Amino acid sequence: MKIYNTLTKKVEEFVPNVEGKVSMYTCGPTVYHFAHIGNLRSYICEDVLEKTLRYLGYDVKRVMNITDVGHLSSDADTGEDKMLKGAKREHKTVMEIARFYTDAFFSDCRKLNIKTPDVVEPATNCISEFIHMITVLLEKGYAYKAGENVYFDTSKLKEYYVFGKQNEDELMVGVRDDVTEDTNKRNKNDFVLWFTKSKFEDQALKWDSPWGVGYPGWHIECSCISMKHLGEYMDIHCGGVDNIFPHHTNEIAQSESYIGHKWCNYWFHVHHLNDKNGKISKSKGTILTVSVLEENGYDPLVYRFFCLQSHYRKPLEFSFEALDNANAAYQKLKKKCLEIKKEAEKSEAKTDKAVFDDFDAKFKDALGNDINTSMATTLVYDVLKADINAVDKIALIESFDKVLGLDLLVEKETASSDIDPEFEKYITEQIELRKAAKKEKNFAEADRIRAELLEKGVVLEDTREGVKWHLA
Repeated sequence: MKIYNTLTKKVEEFVPNVEGKVSMYTCGPTVYHFAHIGNLRSYICEDVLEKTLRYLGYDVKRVMNITDVGHLSSDADTGEDKMLKGAKREHKTVMEIARFYTDAFFSDCRKLNIKTPDVVEPATNCISEFIHMITVLLEKGYAYKAGENVYFDTSKLKEYYVFGKQNEDELMVGVRDDVTEDTNKRNKNDFVLWFTKSKFEDQALKWDSPWGVGYPGWHIECSCISMKHLGEYMDIHCGGVDNIFPHHTNEIAQSESYIGHKWCNYWFHVHHLNDKNGKISKSKGTILTVSVLEENGYDPLVYRFFCLQSHYRKPLEFSFEALDNANAAYQKLKKKCLEIKKEAEKSEAKTDKAVFDDFDAKFKDALGNDINTSMATTLVYDVLKADINAVDKIALIESFDKVLGLDLLVEKETASSDIDPEFEKYITEQIELRKAAKKEKNFAEADRIRAELLEKGVVLEDTREGVKWHLA
């Protein structure tokens, strides 16, 4: 298998640290709002990478963090705390915000057939690990205290810009002209490991530390969480291209200074989802979510299919016209697959191993060529057109879909008009309870009811005419 390594800027043969085993880390969401479809493109591509590795026979352990503390909106230790911003916006505690949006994130992932990682660890679970790493970095001389905070000293490194400096301005996200420079830093690129004194005096989550009561910087969590579960040698680290600088750059700086050797061999980055106005992001006020797609009548798997048509290292331009084209192609493909499935169920033919192995080898070659999902999807069409029996076709499509995750052989669920009367009664009752909770300004309870219904496959839509619902 070959993948592009952002660290070396080359497509390389993948060789894990331990033969047959892969340790894989994914930068998880900051759970202050719903994930938009641009975020989810990265998770779809990372999901395909993980499933490809498993399909090729590797034993994969994948870890993901949940950022529920310490992520500032400039991604560079300045700006506004995202979790605090979310709490203020919705009149909830930070932990209520974190729980609600963590549940919402994994609900979206299920709809997109994104596998939950083997380990999911919230940052707030690992404060002791953060404090230990910072203590060691101070002892080794890679960190310093200033203005009651602890900073990483980038001047102590032989090379800080490990991914290259030329794209620094392009890769930094959310940085505003009105952000004041942190005068405690010795060097421009130094970054906070622990905040004791910051402009957020009302920061909700604080812990005791050797440097005073405070909270961790953002970058420290991925280093500690990955080492906690994967050890000091990691195979693949994933994220979006906007994580390259400064987040992943800072992760490498602190991790390798702490352990004293190379940390991660392969860096896998997914490019932006754009619209005609540029990168889709929450900071632009555009919250295009899975729920919005559903409310517009799209199966979430149509969006997954849309993403698989493009290579993960290329920007992908989103428009509803493009999604309509993907929807038409997906529905036609699925209809054909289900027709052949019925034909196969009536057939007495057996699977031809030689036929299966031939197409399976082509599928593995496509995915093994830097995760070429477009070519892998094309092979589904090649199977459908091939002069082979229906049983072979279904065996191959079923096998391919373990990676593609498009539910090509899954019958559509019952329409809402055919819904069980008892379930429909339950939905109506829950909508009334939610209405009452909102009237009493108990927004946490209202959101809990909405999330619970979403878990059961019921999407609520607040309109001027009242609450409408439909099955996901």
